[in-house]
Amino acid sequence: MIKIGMLLDQRYEIVEKIGTGGMSDVYKAKDNKLNRLVAVKVLKQEFSENANFVSKFRTEAQAAAGLMHPNIVNVYDVGEEGGIYFIVMELVDGITLKNYIVKKVRLSVKEAISIAIQVSMGIEAAHNNHIIHRDIKPQNIMISKDGKVKVTDFGIAKAATSNTITSNVMGSVHYTSPEQARGGFSDEKSDIYSLGITMFEMVTGRVPFNGDTTVAIAIKQIQEKMPSPREYAEDIPISVEQIILKCCEKSADRRYQNMDQLIHDLKQSLLTPDENFVQRVDSDTEASTRIATEEDMAAIHKETAPVQEKTSKPMRLKKQEIEEEDDDFDKSGLSPRMEKIATALTVVLAIVVFIIVLFLASKTFDLFGDEPRRTEETIAQTNTVQMVDVIGKTIEEAKATLDEIGLGYTVEYEESDAYDQNIVMRSSVEKGTWVQEGISVNLTVSAGTSGVEVPDVTLATLEQAYYILQDAGFAVEEKEGYSEEVEEGSVIRQSPKGGSKAPEGSTIILIVSQGTMDVEVTMPDLTGMTEDEAMVTLTEQGLVLGKVTEVYNPDYNLVGKVCAQSVVKNSTVVEGTTINISISKGPENATYTYSANIAAPTSEEDPDFVPGTVINIRIVDGENNVLLDSAVKDFPFSVNFKGLTTPRGTIIFTYTDKIDSVTTTDPTTGETTTTQNQTKSMTVRRDVEFTMDK
Repeated sequence: MIKIGMLLDQRYEIVEKIGTGGMSDVYKAKDNKLNRLVAVKVLKQEFSENANFVSKFRTEAQAAAGLMHPNIVNVYDVGEEGGIYFIVMELVDGITLKNYIVKKVRLSVKEAISIAIQVSMGIEAAHNNHIIHRDIKPQNIMISKDGKVKVTDFGIAKAATSNTITSNVMGSVHYTSPEQARGGFSDEKSDIYSLGITMFEMVTGRVPFNGDTTVAIAIKQIQEKMPSPREYAEDIPISVEQIILKCCEKSADRRYQNMDQLIHDLKQSLLTPDENFVQRVDSDTEASTRIATEEDMAAIHKETAPVQEKTSKPMRLKKQEIEEEDDDFDKSGLSPRMEKIATALTVVLAIVVFIIVLFLASKTFDLFGDEPRRTEETIAQTNTVQMVDVIGKTIEEAKATLDEIGLGYTVEYEESDAYDQNIVMRSSVEKGTWVQEGISVNLTVSAGTSGVEVPDVTLATLEQAYYILQDAGFAVEEKEGYSEEVEEGSVIRQSPKGGSKAPEGSTIILIVSQGTMDVEVTMPDLTGMTEDEAMVTLTEQGLVLGKVTEVYNPDYNLVGKVCAQSVVKNSTVVEGTTINISISKGPENATYTYSANIAAPTSEEDPDFVPGTVINIRIVDGENNVLLDSAVKDFPFSVNFKGLTTPRGTIIFTYTDKIDSVTTTDPTTGETTTTQNQTKSMTVRRDVEFTMDK
């Protein structure tokens, strides 16, 4: 059990609890070796006792530790102590996207798309490394105080299998794809669906599907039509609406097929938000929505059964709901002959599909006695390998075997009288399991009954580490690594860890720092771009748009455009750097003209406005100087102001709407009351741009 002040791995001092989730708790901790604050994610006790889950948790956490991207929370270390399994991660000074949405109710479209682009780039980096998140939601997206967006919880989500996830863990059912809700296969397009739901929530302030139980929500994910975000926020541009709807197609084949396609459309939406450029496949009944089948229901209940038994009876579809589709077909008015033809065609199609499935199954599962194996070509295409049996092998034999199939390894020694020294006793990945190529397998090796304590040489120079370990009777093997904290040439970590016991003469693996692995990019020239164009350009380069300020600039051609940037063009800059820009508001002594025909309030501004109503029009400039204050009845109303000293202003309409009747209902009694001839005071504001005089 974690307590404040306790020390994990003789290194990470727990400071305070900062978060909790379905499978883990998160603590702020101090890394006493590197003197920095970190986040420590600790697996909850109920999962720590499940050997299968722990094995996958460690494997996926190690894979996630290999991800390095500005939009992903870095994983520093993975460990276990006294049955406590933990991941040490970068501590982000900020809040979750979920809390940010709650705080702001809903985000502006521009801000939401900017966040979505950064999240997409982080997910893309993971997908390129063959890691699927499977739990994308606002709670797993961090926004730092300097505006950087980072995705967290890579690895732990993929480690959760259908044998371990309950509805308690699936607190993310609001963001779960239909295929995940059915307990079926999920891939990169499942992450795209979840990101689409997250974007929906950013721009509307709510999730599209809700219900009293996780089962009810899961069923809606499968069968209910995705609502348009414009139903809840009319100002959402059509391109953003279409991007979200394409992400959230029920059929994975109709979604974006990869993150690159999504990022392209998100960037385009910043530039032309009102253009309908999103390419979508027309949905048919089967691919869009459908009634949940009994198989679907069984899968959903299997996923959520443990918690349903504690909280409520499982939600079941009524028989008439399941049969609804058939009833509609019977009422369609088809003649008996046509029904027979349709039935015959359906039977023929079913037979063809059955033959194809049977053929594929025979190839995959050796139904007819063919040799069952995945060829080297297949493995190369999917970048997965099948774990071999290393139990009982010497550590050197196990290492050589893992090297041959493209897997890394870490070593832990444990004293044992059941195995000879240097014999592998356990592996974090079971024999026959298909895993991503390149991940590290943790090997538990016998130290015999008289192991020697391994010196801790982390942070020592390589020369010092060699001297200390060889003096203690150990051999040394060095590997390269990168670190922002550990100096080049010093030891980042070692395997086995310091303080553990290993046979005398065994090999200690040292990960030696090569310094910071900074990805360098060339700073683009943003001069002459609009703010949106600059944001897209920076995002494409892996840079972050920072502060945007308005300044005077003598060049008339740069009004409303970038005239200065915090980093010089064509210079080399580290990916992820924040770039500040200045937008020109024209020469300091420039003058402006505002000439326009002002229209009456529109139906979007006031649905109850009646033409002919007397309106008081007040026009002020950017310094709140009054340009006009007059009562107007006829529209459009012409104005012409010259010699203005600010580039923009505001039109303020104030007037009274007359409403014929208002009906109200008493919430207690249910009685309705109608009041005649009501009035309503209205204020409508419009921001306007003035034209610079040349």
